Amino acid sequence: MKYFNYILIILGAVVALYANSEEEQNQYILIGGIVLLMIGVYRVSRTIPSKKEIEDDLNNEE
Repeated sequence: MKYFNYILIILGAVVALYANSEEEQNQYILIGGIVLLMIGVYRVSRTIPSKKEIEDDLNNEE
């Protein structure tokens, strides 16, 4: 399932760049690409533990 997050990020970036490269930009496609990109980044960032949790775990072990 982690690969799905990376696919969302890559797909969102490609769609956003494609929408931005045309002379007349389609705003809806650009927004859709940015939304896909942000959803992918959010899903990846949820799995990364915060620095405070790591420090608390290290202090509890000592």
